[in-house]
Amino acid sequence: MQAATIRLGTRGSPLALAQAHEVKEKLSAAHSLGPDAISINVFKTTGDRILDRPLAEVGGKGLFTKELEDALLRDEIDLAVHSMKDMQTALPDGLTLGAVLPREDVRDAFISLKYPDVDALPSGAVVGTSSLRRQAQLLNIRPDLKVVGFRGNVQTRLKKLEDGVADATFLAVAGLKRLNLADRITSPVPISKMLPAVAQAAIGIEIRAGDERIADLIAPLNDAASAIAVTMERAFLARLEGSCRTPIAGHAWLKGPHLVFWGQVLSPDGTKELNVERIGPPEQAIGIGTAAAEQILGLGANALLQRPDV
Repeated sequence: MQAATIRLGTRGSPLALAQAHEVKEKLSAAHSLGPDAISINVFKTTGDRILDRPLAEVGGKGLFTKELEDALLRDEIDLAVHSMKDMQTALPDGLTLGAVLPREDVRDAFISLKYPDVDALPSGAVVGTSSLRRQAQLLNIRPDLKVVGFRGNVQTRLKKLEDGVADATFLAVAGLKRLNLADRITSPVPISKMLPAVAQAAIGIEIRAGDERIADLIAPLNDAASAIAVTMERAFLARLEGSCRTPIAGHAWLKGPHLVFWGQVLSPDGTKELNVERIGPPEQAIGIGTAAAEQILGLGANALLQRPDV
């Protein structure tokens, strides 16, 4: 297939670049494109610039996507590659989600140079994480631990662990695999113990609505099962209107002909936990995700949710 240069936009972190190159390779393979047919354009996002405080303090989604979305709307790039968990549930007018790549392992990875798993951590041990969700889930099961902030990319966080800033940390298994750092995983955490973030481990491709050329180009990269699961999870999050300041988790997966969903809302200190489980046909993914949110709201989630405008 002969086409003009395809302009791909991405953040500049090692993980973001690994994901961008994965998309480039899959696009090239799908259409027999030469090495110069796809350009990778790097943007620094708001989330990349804020390194002196937890992102939960800034609030809101879109901290790692806005600059890429602005570039799409200005026609500076043709597609943007995102970690789906960073994307807002409501995309800017004129943009759409064009494809979701096959999902990687959704679990969180426990990483420690001293201890084999969460249960082995002694009382008072220090765990570093930049995720309010992971903090809440950890304190829910181990309130005797101390949690400290851990900002930075994957390599930075691993270096902090080596420097003794904390006894353990958590990172996404998917990210470590994509960076060829799976050997750094001490033990994966079962989702029954630590439910992942909505859309964790999924790579999304955002494009301009109505751009049929790019939509056709990326269509072969879309994985239907991953897209359906992520759609359900994002519907759950959208109804809850959760921000970065609210610990919300959700995971959907196909089990035979059914779509199964687990959702969770916690208080930041982990003392309160609400859970929901739903099952239904894949074609009703949005409705089931929304119904799961309504159910967990009925259980009292409103009292735990910190709205973006608070």
